[in-house]
Order: sequence, then C-alpha cells, then structure tokens
Amino acid sequence: MEYSWSTYLKRLMLETKFIYGLIGKGIDYSFSRNYFNLKFKKEGLINYSYENFDCKNLAQVLEALKQKNIRGLNITIPYKEKIIPYLDDMSKEAKKIMAVNTISFNEQRKVIGHNTDCYGFQKSLFENINKKTIKALILGTGGASKAIRYVLKENSIKYHTVSRERSRGDFIYIELDQNIMKNYELIINTTPLGTYPNTKKCPDINFDFITKNHILFDLTYNPKETTFLKNGVFKGAKVVNGYDMLIYQAEKSWSIWNK
Repeated sequence: MEYSWSTYLKRLMLETKFIYGLIGKGIDYSFSRNYFNLKFKKEGLINYSYENFDCKNLAQVLEALKQKNIRGLNITIPYKEKIIPYLDDMSKEAKKIMAVNTISFNEQRKVIGHNTDCYGFQKSLFENINKKTIKALILGTGGASKAIRYVLKENSIKYHTVSRERSRGDFIYIELDQNIMKNYELIINTTPLGTYPNTKKCPDINFDFITKNHILFDLTYNPKETTFLKNGVFKGAKVVNGYDMLIYQAEKSWSIWNK
C-alpha cells in the first residue's frame, strides 16, 4: 500500500522520537542513513533514527521541515540552494557560500541553515596536499562547487571554474587545452557525473593532459573510484575521493545538532 507524503510523515513521527535525516531527490544510494543509524546503535541512542526524505518537490521539503520530531537534517541535490528562501537564519559560512547542506532547529523551532561541506572539504584537502601555492580547476558551478570555492578563497588558493555554459564558468570544457591543464595541478570534480548508478559518466576533460604532477579530487564517494579518478590513476596522478570529506561533514553536522 502506498501512502501520501503527509501520511508517511505522520506515521514516521509516531514511530520515532528523535529523527534526523537527509533531504534530496533520488537518494537511495546515500551513505548518510547507514552511517548515522550505525552511530546511534553504537552510542546506545534509543529512539533515534536517520531517514532518507526523498522529496519529489520543494513542497514536500517544506512539509518535512514542519515535523517537530525532526531534530536535524542534511540537504543534498537539488535543494542546497532552493531551500535558502525558507530558512529563518544562516550561519556565517552558509551566508557567504549561499548553499546549505545542514539544517538545525533552535528551541523556538526556527530553521537555521549551515554548510558543513566546506569544513569536510578543507580537512580532507589538507590531508592530501602540503602546499597552498597550488592552483585549482573546479569542474562544475552548482551548490557543491560554492563550498569548494569558499574553502580555496579562504586559504588563498587561486582557482578557476569550468562549466558547460560560458556564462557560468571561467572556462568551458572545450577550452581546456594542454597549456591550461598544465597550469592547474589540482582538479576538483564537483559535478554528480560518475555517481552510482551512472558510473561510466565523467567530466569532459582530456585526460591525455593529466600527468603525475596532478591531484584529482572527486567529491563523489559512490563508487569509491569513479571513472574520473580511474583515468587519473592511469596517468599517474594522485587521486582522492569524497569519502573522508563526507565523514568529516557528517560529524560536523552532528556537533551542530547537539549544541
């Protein structure tokens, strides 16, 4: 039997006292639910659960925000930017980035937006590079890209963005010739290309220009080695996936929810 969205939410609120969750679209693949539910079990947090709220539209997102048993939320594609007009306040990082991946509620149930992607990315990045003089190419200009740009700017790392549309990025993909690729040692994929189940997809760059001097960082964590990273390994580049970044941002979210 299929229930309406409203009925589903009401039933869930009756079953569990402390609910956390991920809001997004097409998120069955998500790591977060298993990660947090295992965390709750290990820490003996009875009546706690982490759910996937697979929302078909913004109206369903807003209905979920009204549920009083929900104590904290993570936000993913396509709602990181769309949710902003409906927030009561934002952290200083989220205001600068203008993308939200974490929501907390204060005692008055005011909805506060945060960005923990920036924390997770910075921590993972500097575990894998040892210099700030590196230049970066950011593939993609969406919500995830905004957090990456914020971190690089805060750490005085020069970067340029790449988009399929000239009006949105500094470069379009067809412009990435050998000379440009040589000058950017760090290449960061912020697009969803290559994410499960579409694992054969990949950003449209020429991997013949990738060398052992490059570092390829993919925000995707499923699969562990995307086509983007496989192509980098083949050329001798250092590669980093998004798994550690995801862990760090998840724990940062948990600390925000428990303040």
